[in-house]
Amino acid sequence: MRILLLALLLSLTPAAAQVAVHGGPVRALAVAADGTLASGGFDQAMILWQPDAAQARAVVRWHQGAVNALAALPGGIFASSGEDGQVALWPPAPGAQPLRVLVGHDGPVAGLAVQSGRLASASWDGTARVWDLAGGAPVRVLEGHQGQVNAVAFRSDGLVATAGFDGMLRLWPEGQAPLTLAEFGLPLNALLALPEGVLALGGADGMLRLVAPDGGLREVQASPRPIVALAASPDGTALAAAGLGGSVTVWEVAALRLRHTLEGPGLPVWSVAWAPDGRSLFTGGTDRRVRRWNAATGRPMGPVEGPPPADPVPAGLHPEGARVFRACAACHALTAESGPMAGPHLHELFGRRMGTLPGYAYSDRLAQGDIVWTRETVADLFTRGPDQVTPGTRMPVQTVGNAEELAALLDFLEAATR
Repeated sequence: MRILLLALLLSLTPAAAQVAVHGGPVRALAVAADGTLASGGFDQAMILWQPDAAQARAVVRWHQGAVNALAALPGGIFASSGEDGQVALWPPAPGAQPLRVLVGHDGPVAGLAVQSGRLASASWDGTARVWDLAGGAPVRVLEGHQGQVNAVAFRSDGLVATAGFDGMLRLWPEGQAPLTLAEFGLPLNALLALPEGVLALGGADGMLRLVAPDGGLREVQASPRPIVALAASPDGTALAAAGLGGSVTVWEVAALRLRHTLEGPGLPVWSVAWAPDGRSLFTGGTDRRVRRWNAATGRPMGPVEGPPPADPVPAGLHPEGARVFRACAACHALTAESGPMAGPHLHELFGRRMGTLPGYAYSDRLAQGDIVWTRETVADLFTRGPDQVTPGTRMPVQTVGNAEELAALLDFLEAATR
């Protein structure tokens, strides 16, 4: 999913000097061996949290686009990848610039995996790459998927596995032709390696699938909506599946039996990670929050960053329009004074030519600026969809099919954005 992204690249600032809350959906999570938690969002930010998750210790904005994936490396180093196609390596106490930048992808990097001094990256340019972190070996470029490569993992035997939009699960023996382990005919969004060579997959149909080394398949309907993130407990006996339906299901791997359902605010959950001690889980989603859960009971332990942010929707305006707008509020502010968000603010939207808000990095299509936002053009955007009205946009493909809801949204925007 592509979203409009912030243009102004901010240097690292101490967390105390910034509000340690994401300005868009929390797209990625990773936890280091010492318990340090990293979260990445559609707002370009990577936030590092103290091991007790009580407060943030650093907020970094370096990527020129959404932070799509994170991975914890030995020595407290984190790897981050973004829509800008770059992979950055960050020290435990990050500065304004990363230790090292891995370049070569021609599209957004959607997935990362690490094993024994190697880092693998999956990209929407149709390839995966394997990097030697010591820098002593050439980069392996894995080509063969038809379309976007969404996820990558190192199997327990060291072989690289990839999953893509083409529905293929592929294995890449070094020096040999790739093997197709399975083909499902629908997009695969998430891939995770489990003990004994088992690979876990999350797909667009909401199915959780476990593929054994011999090709044996076990599957269960884990969500009514697409699964977009997977995480395994440290001992590999439990598996969490996060989806766009707004909940996270936790499964016992051996019996593929449901253990818990983590019920959040009902908004899409984009990321999930397990604490090193196996006692808690972290989730991140469209509500811009990082949430903590008791792994034994499935009960919430509270958001990581303290009190929830203020309601972004002002009171006293069209109530039905305000309700419809809440789906947009995770990425768009109504005022120019709001902090960094994943999308541009909407203040004085009507009458503005698209792609002209100063200090915001628009997609190439919107930067052309050939549409003026009026009640009619905004209605067209949400009737036909951003992909039709502004091809090439990074805005999520979403429509408002109910005429009364659309009219209410427009009434609300006309009043709220003045």
